[in-house]
Amino acid sequence: MKKITKALIPAAGFGTRFLPQTKAMPKEMLPIVDKPVIQYIVEEIVASGIENIIIVTGANKRAIEDHFDVPNQDLVQALINGQKEKILDEIRHISEMANFIYVRQKGPYGNGTPVLTGEAVIEDEPFAVLWGDEFIHSTPPRLKQMIDIHEEHGGVVISGVKIENKDDLKRYGIADLEPVKSNLFKIKKIIEKPTPEEAPSNIATHGAYILPPEIFKALKQLTPGKGGEIWLVDAINLLQLEGVPVFALVIENGKYYDTGNKFEYLRTVVDWACKHPEIGEKFKAYLKTLKD
Repeated sequence: MKKITKALIPAAGFGTRFLPQTKAMPKEMLPIVDKPVIQYIVEEIVASGIENIIIVTGANKRAIEDHFDVPNQDLVQALINGQKEKILDEIRHISEMANFIYVRQKGPYGNGTPVLTGEAVIEDEPFAVLWGDEFIHSTPPRLKQMIDIHEEHGGVVISGVKIENKDDLKRYGIADLEPVKSNLFKIKKIIEKPTPEEAPSNIATHGAYILPPEIFKALKQLTPGKGGEIWLVDAINLLQLEGVPVFALVIENGKYYDTGNKFEYLRTVVDWACKHPEIGEKFKAYLKTLKD
């Protein structure tokens, strides 16, 4: 079985939930204290042993490329002059973490389109997909846990998240599951954004995927589905009909952070601010002073 050596991050969305903030700034660049959301995803990928990262971008996304580029010389000199070598080392490390490849998205709307856009770079090998506006923090990293399962079972592997609030089920792809072992399940079917009554379980299958190269052929066979969009889940269901096993791995020791809407984004910022080595204790003390 081929090793996973590439990961793709779709980052071409408009970020309409955060307008006007995202009118000129990518939603993936919204800060979680002092790092943008997308850097947390990149760090997870690198910590999982992958160094080739394809970021699928769109209009007004230049800030993503600039962030992962080498720092400009004026900034470098300013940090040197200010004797801020630690910060300089941190920002130099950002561009050295991985090999970054940028591809402009083209095609119809939907979360299957950026995956298909990466076909020419991915070529004929399995690969990982992680969305650019959400992440799971876990030990070991979520993607590493998924790679281990893929090396054992092959097929499609999707990260699983338990959804505690029943009303939130309509925001995700929810899986009909068959247990394999402990936190690993075989997926019988995924229903995209079901009503609470339609949902077959409380396990959302999203956020990170390991996909075989056959997914590209499946995506090309699709016609627009729910909402007139091309859905990745529809292509995965096609592969499953062809006999490709599809697994959901509920991530161990993981906490899910959804930064795709205002409330969850702010909750993520507060959570990470409380953990921050420089400001964490001071910030927690401040929170205790707040009144209704």
